Amino acid sequence: MSVTEKFEGVALLTKANVYFDGKCVSHAFVLPDGTRKSVGVVLPATLSFNTAAAEIMECVGGSCRVRMKGDSAWTTYAAGDSFEVPANSSFDIEVAGEPYHYICHYA
Repeated sequence: MSVTEKFEGVALLTKANVYFDGKCVSHAFVLPDGTRKSVGVVLPATLSFNTAAAEIMECVGGSCRVRMKGDSAWTTYAAGDSFEVPANSSFDIEVAGEPYHYICHYA
């Protein structure tokens, strides 16, 4: 899978979403067709996220390990990879070394 490098004609919400004392920072934006997405970075840490809507997390830089709710195994993702998270679920993410850069595509 190729890495998404840019989006054209978006409306960017300038106030950042800051989670876990700054370990994860993202910015939401809206495409011309009304689709909402966010881009962000997770610094080295192990964090747990809850989802309301289903999400597809696309890695555009760095790498991470992810464990989905109910799973015991971790899966590694790097640039060009993505993983899906169901609505009303959760996942653990572990970032070691360089930050993990992502695009969150909401379903």
